[in-house]
Amino acid sequence: MATGPSVVQGEASIYPNKCVHELFEEQVRRDPSAVAVHYLDQTMTYGELNSRADSIARHLRFVHVRPTDLIGVCLPRCPDLVAALLGIWKAGAAYVPLDPTYPRERLRFMAEDSGVSCVLTDRSQAGLFEGSVTTVLLDSDLPNVASMHEADIAAQIAPSALAYVMYTSGSTGKPKGAMITHSGLVNYLSWAINAYNVRGGGIVPVHSSIAFDLTVTSLYPALLVGGAVDLLPESEGGQELIKAMRQRKQYALVKITPAHLEMVTQELEEAEIADSTTALVIGGENLRADILEKWRVFAPETHIFNEYGPTETVVGCCVHEVKPSDPRHGSVSIGRPISNTQLHVLDGALDSVPSGEIGELYIGGDGVAEGYLNRPELTAECFLPNRFSPRPGVKLYKTGDLVKMNDDNTLLYLGRIDHQVKIRGYRVELGEIEQTVLEHPEVQSCMVLADTSPDGLSFLTAYVTARESAPAVQSLRDFIASRLPEHMVPQRFTFVDRFPLTNNGKVDRDALAALASGTSVPPDEISPTMTNSAIVLSRIWGELLRRENIGADEDIFTLGAYSLLVTRALIRIRNELQANLNLRDIFENPTIAGQSELVESLLLSARPSSRSVKEGGLEEIEI
Repeated sequence: MATGPSVVQGEASIYPNKCVHELFEEQVRRDPSAVAVHYLDQTMTYGELNSRADSIARHLRFVHVRPTDLIGVCLPRCPDLVAALLGIWKAGAAYVPLDPTYPRERLRFMAEDSGVSCVLTDRSQAGLFEGSVTTVLLDSDLPNVASMHEADIAAQIAPSALAYVMYTSGSTGKPKGAMITHSGLVNYLSWAINAYNVRGGGIVPVHSSIAFDLTVTSLYPALLVGGAVDLLPESEGGQELIKAMRQRKQYALVKITPAHLEMVTQELEEAEIADSTTALVIGGENLRADILEKWRVFAPETHIFNEYGPTETVVGCCVHEVKPSDPRHGSVSIGRPISNTQLHVLDGALDSVPSGEIGELYIGGDGVAEGYLNRPELTAECFLPNRFSPRPGVKLYKTGDLVKMNDDNTLLYLGRIDHQVKIRGYRVELGEIEQTVLEHPEVQSCMVLADTSPDGLSFLTAYVTARESAPAVQSLRDFIASRLPEHMVPQRFTFVDRFPLTNNGKVDRDALAALASGTSVPPDEISPTMTNSAIVLSRIWGELLRRENIGADEDIFTLGAYSLLVTRALIRIRNELQANLNLRDIFENPTIAGQSELVESLLLSARPSSRSVKEGGLEEIEI
C-alpha cells in the first residue's frame, strides 16, 4: 500500500496466530507456580488461576454454552473476574463486560441487546438481572461440574473469532457494542508487551472498570509473559491507586486517564512519583503536556506514553513516547501507529489532505473491529471498504476525530467532528444523554453540551425546557443517574424558556452555552455576612464548577461536584486557606456555610498537621 503525506503506516510485524487464552496457557505451562494475581492480602498462582478458569469453562459447557456464544460478566474486581474472562474464552465464547456500578436498566439493555447466553456474576450482583437473563453465580454454582474432564472443555476456535463485545455510548440514545476479535486483540497485546517492556515478574495494577477498554492494557499483557496483576478495590477518584502506588513501589506499568493522572500527581510526593512505575501509559482523552511536568522532572527514568485509540480499534492504535525535548505546554502528540496499523487523514470526500492540514482520522489494519453488534446500518456508516489496501474485504474505521499530520509524520489530536466527547476518559455521545433526559415526564426538550474548566477538566451541562414547571435539579439528576453511568450525568443544569436559534433555524449552541450562568445564584442572594473563608470557598467552588456566586447554603453536589473536583478543591483549600480538610469533611459538609464553619473551627483550634490532606484523601467515601 502506498503511503502519502497524510498516511502513516505502522511497522509490519508477525504476531502469534492464536487466541489470547492459548497464550496464557503457554505461560501457565512455563511456570505454573509464579504469582499471577494479587488481591488485598491474597495471591493466586498461574496454576491456580488456570484451574479456576477451567472450572468456569466446564460449567459453561455443562449449561450448553456453545462456541461463539456471548457471555456477560458482571463481577466486582476480584480474582474470579480474571478467571471468568479466561474461562469464557476456554469455553469458546466471547465476553460482554458489564460494570456492576452501572444502572440496572443500562445493564439489562446491554445483556438483552447482545443476546448473551448467560451472565457470570455472584450473589451480591444477581439481583441486577433478576427476571431478565440467566445468571451463573460463581460463588455457588460451580461445584456441580468440578469433576468434568479437561477434554470436555477443549473448544477449538479460530483467532478470527470474537474475544469480546464492548459497549460504548451511542448517539441514538442506546449504547452500541463493538465486536473485537482475538487476532486484533493479540496484535495489540503483542505490540504493547514490547513497546511498554512488560516482563516476567513485573506487577501491573488493575484499577479501572472492565467495561472501559483502558483496562485491557492493565489486565492482559502481564499475564502473557509471567507478570502479575494487582487487583485494586473499587474507589472514587482513584484513591486505591494512589494508596497502591505509595505502598507497592515500582509497578511495571500504570495505565491511566489524564484526569486521574492529574489527581494522582497532586497527591503523590516527589519521591513517590520517582519510584512508582517503570512505564506510565496515558489514554482515554486529550493529554495536556503540563500535566506531565512533575513526572518529567522527578521521574526521568519512567517511560511516559500517550496512547490513542477508539474502542473500535482495540484499545490503542497510535502512540507517542514523551521525550525530554517535547514541548511543555499544549496538547501532547498522539504519535505514530502501532504495528500492522495504518492511519489516514482524509477530507469529507475521503481524499487525502496535505500534511499540516486538518482532516478526519480513518484507521485501517489488523485491529479494526468487525463492526457493531446487531447494527448493520451503523456498521456500514462507520466501517468503510478500505480502498487504500490491496487486501479484499478489509475495512477503514471512521473515527470522527479531527487530526493533522506534523512534519515528522506524527499526529496531533484536535477534537471531535461531531458531538461525541470524552468525559473522565469515557467516550460519551451527547445524544444518548439527551434522549435519557427527554424521558423525564416534566422535560419538554433538552440539549447537552460539553465544556472545559479552566484547569482542563471536561464537564457536561444539560439545557432543559420544561413542559410546565421545571423539575427540581436533584430529582432530575437522580432520574438520569438511575439510567446512565455516573460519568454521563450532567454536572450542571440550565433551564431556559426556549432554545436560541441560528438564522437557518438550528439551535445556536454558542448562544446556548452563554446561558450557562442562568443557574447561578444572583449576586444579591450572596449573604453579606459571609466570612472571608466562605467567600474564598465560594470562589474556589465557583471556578471548579464554572458558576458565579455560589450561595452559602447551596449543596455543591447538587451543583455538579464529583470526586475528582473534590480532590482539586481540597488542594486549593489547603493552599489558599491553610486548612487541611479531607474527603469526609466535604461530603459531610456539602454547603459553603458548612465548610466555612469547619475551616474557621480548624484555624481557631490549630488542628495538628498530622491529619493531612494526603492521609485524609485516602478515605473511601461513596458519593
